[in-house]
Amino acid sequence: MSLTSAMDRIPADIAAIERPVERLFTYYVLRALAGTVAFPVLMPLLYFRYHTMRYQFTEEGIRMSWGILFRNEVVLNYARIQDIHLRSNAIERILGLARIEIQTAAGSSNAEMTLEGITDSEGMRDFLYSRMRGVHHPARVEVTPLAAILEQIATELREIRIALQDARRG
Repeated sequence: MSLTSAMDRIPADIAAIERPVERLFTYYVLRALAGTVAFPVLMPLLYFRYHTMRYQFTEEGIRMSWGILFRNEVVLNYARIQDIHLRSNAIERILGLARIEIQTAAGSSNAEMTLEGITDSEGMRDFLYSRMRGVHHPARVEVTPLAAILEQIATELREIRIALQDARRG
């Protein structure tokens, strides 16, 4: 196994996400009830959206699909991601949910993809940010103080000067 394939691997907790959590369906029911008159139309739409929603996280990107009559599928490469927003209303926060809105440079003001029913939305956001920036495993970088760098440069310049003087004499 090469080092790059180990770095490109999706974390197990992210790769295991294939469906939204059941709390999302509870939220959908509450949302449909809030639209009292529209409940008979809204509830079946949200029911089928929840039961057909699927996620797949690969090394290249995210695939999301949902729908029965009107099948929707969005495939989004990590490299295309421009911005990520976490949104949640009061009911979503009570249920421990948040929507992860992913935007691309497509020119639309709406999100290209909205991940719903993810319990660790902040962890997912951090994962997506690391992928969109191309950082798979942030390495610890030791920051050398500027004075130490300048001291090293000065030492090398002295050695070069001495070598040039010796070359002229000899």
